[in-house]
Amino acid sequence: MRIVGYLMTGIFFGIVMFKSEAASWFRIYEMFQFDSFHMYGIMGSALVLGVLGVQLIKKKNLKDFDGKDIHITPKPKEYKANIFGGIVFGLGWALAGACPGPIYTLIGAGYISVIVVFLAAILGTFVYGLLKDKLPH
Repeated sequence: MRIVGYLMTGIFFGIVMFKSEAASWFRIYEMFQFDSFHMYGIMGSALVLGVLGVQLIKKKNLKDFDGKDIHITPKPKEYKANIFGGIVFGLGWALAGACPGPIYTLIGAGYISVIVVFLAAILGTFVYGLLKDKLPH
């Protein structure tokens, strides 16, 4: 029964992404050209809400739906890997005009050509899996 809740949350998220134009290729292009604050506002507000949410979880010792403690493990600071990964991710995002979240939203909205971008993202994930041991981690 829980899967229905997840499905409804995903559908709601997709509608919000589409209606806020966060899945719009034009808005993403505007962002990379520094022509508009629209996408930076969306990402900035998501960042602020995420930070506040994590701090709330830590301060109030909140539990998950099953009543278990939520443990947030600190990640190691791997600057070289993060910079390299960020550059590759950013280039893919700029070339495709969509990051992973909007890909699903755009397919759901009927933009069939985005299936090519989806397949390329899957291929990129597969290639990463093959090269993972050779990359800096």
